[in-house]
Amino acid sequence: MSLYDSLTKVVDFDQQSFFISAAAIAFNPTFWNIVARREYRTKFLTRLFGGNRQTACYALAATIFSLGMVRDFLYERALRDQPSHPALDEPLVKYAAYALLAVGNIFVISSTWQLGITGTFLGDYFGILMDDIVTGFPFNITNAPMYYGSTMSFLGTALLYGKPAGILLTFHVLLVYLIAIKFENPFTAAIYAKRDRERAKPVESKKEL
Repeated sequence: MSLYDSLTKVVDFDQQSFFISAAAIAFNPTFWNIVARREYRTKFLTRLFGGNRQTACYALAATIFSLGMVRDFLYERALRDQPSHPALDEPLVKYAAYALLAVGNIFVISSTWQLGITGTFLGDYFGILMDDIVTGFPFNITNAPMYYGSTMSFLGTALLYGKPAGILLTFHVLLVYLIAIKFENPFTAAIYAKRDRERAKPVESKKEL
């Protein structure tokens, strides 16, 4: 028996909502990475908002947040259309679901608190850089707490609903986020490295004098 045959016993692939949810999950980080990189190179959003990069960043933040709400709605709708599995109705599974939701939300909320709105929503690409690297909780646990926290929330929701399809979609979420991290982390590091080089130039000039 193939993996696909095994999955069809617990996941209803005939439900269009499953694929719509998967598409929304993949779209969001793709969208914000494309838009943020274009902003970094062309400042098109900053120009759109009259040269105010702070307002432009808040506008992108509102867009990303709204897309996230749509994605979560589509995910929940997809779960409702999928069959439940009796093995996921056990009390221990429900406790694990609540634990995942709690930890996931703590990661997301605390990282937003640490970074602020501009730090959370790609302010670096607008030239709004943080003074220092954040090393406190939850960044002392993982370098991508928002992504891993979100993944835990997806898995917790899947277990709470008792839907194997949700577990499969969570693997999709994790894969999408891991790809996003591979693109975002080096690019963000390059932005800060450029800032540090520019900061060092006046110091070097004074030493020469």
